[in-house]
Amino acid sequence: MKLDSTTYSAVAARAECLVTHEDMEVALDRMALELTRRLAGKDPLVLCVMTGAAIVTGLLLPRLDFQLRLDYIHATRYRGATKGGEITWRHRPSEAIRGEHVLVLDDILDEGVTVDQVIRACHEDGAASVHSAVLVEKQRPHQCEVDVVGVRVPDRYLYGYGLDYKNYFRNVRGIYAVADEDV
Repeated sequence: MKLDSTTYSAVAARAECLVTHEDMEVALDRMALELTRRLAGKDPLVLCVMTGAAIVTGLLLPRLDFQLRLDYIHATRYRGATKGGEITWRHRPSEAIRGEHVLVLDDILDEGVTVDQVIRACHEDGAASVHSAVLVEKQRPHQCEVDVVGVRVPDRYLYGYGLDYKNYFRNVRGIYAVADEDV
């Protein structure tokens, strides 16, 4: 579903900035230090959870000062909607994971369903170890825990830094909460 420019502008005007661009840069630096501490010397296979983690992966990889390889996994629940549904697998690199130390990078830990299923899939596919990191964690109960978190925010509908609202706003610099009337 496409948003017309009037709706797009109205959603942006009503949104509340929860995390600034500057604070996100600090969080990315901190994540990189922690991931380097955990994974340096393991030659991990980094799995970008598409599509949301494309931004965090692109911003985080140049900060990681160790040998690594990159691939992607595509499991989705939202497909442009504001409520999650069943997991749909679009790409699962099972053969590439076997015997590897895997780092799963995702944009957000919301309910934890997607990250939990991706981590389980990595274990099922024979990963030697699985580490996980998310850019944003909502302050709410989760189905799973992750190893490294960039920022923690209230449980609101969010966009920016890869998180989307109806397939828009992924490119916004900062994390914004959508106004209740727009959810």
